[in-house]
Amino acid sequence: MATTRMYNPPHPGEVLRDTVLADRRISVTEFAEKLGVSRVALSRVVNARAAVSADMALRLAAALGGSAESWLQMQAAYDLWRAAKERRVNVQPLKLPA
Repeated sequence: MATTRMYNPPHPGEVLRDTVLADRRISVTEFAEKLGVSRVALSRVVNARAAVSADMALRLAAALGGSAESWLQMQAAYDLWRAAKERRVNVQPLKLPA
């Protein structure tokens, strides 16, 4: 099944910063307390310095509604897009005997 990749998808932290934190006028410290994580851990995600983990995705889903899978899919789209832009060694296809 083929999926289309978004061009330059946002890091999930950008979405948190631009929607949750800005729209609800809540600080990183306050939101971190509600999520039960440290301010530093949430700040790293919000500033796109850390990925959304499975645990963080579950916490975000519980606090904001929606699904943990949506946060992880957003992170995967971001990671795949970034990885595809990096220069890497040419990998040869594996040829299996018939």
